Amino acid sequence: MLLTRKHETAGYTAGSLYLLECYTLEDQERERKIAGETAIPAGRYQVVVTHSNRFKRPLPLLLDVPGFTGIRIHPGNTAADTEGCILVGADDGNPDDAWLGRSREAFVPLFEKIQAALTAGERVWITIT
Repeated sequence: MLLTRKHETAGYTAGSLYLLECYTLEDQERERKIAGETAIPAGRYQVVVTHSNRFKRPLPLLLDVPGFTGIRIHPGNTAADTEGCILVGADDGNPDDAWLGRSREAFVPLFEKIQAALTAGERVWITIT
């Protein structure tokens, strides 16, 4: 997987996740971390699936993110839904409005592909640039 950050503005960072051609929404990139309001550092991270206590279901989890814990890929529509995580959506709406559409529609096939790779014994990685 490759997440390319396209632009940022006050309050959010928008990008594209290349695997299933879905869009992403994250918190704003910052020099200093503000808990629940800062995008994770660019880099390459292994992805596993574990049970999320918050969402009460299995979700993808990024491992070894410097300075962050519990970073997941999950459905959501606005920067208020991220808390540092990566949201996915099938529509990016207007790039200036910090909104994703059809989030669950994008998440389901992405999650199925991640699960299939892990079940086949493959490692799954996401690279954020």
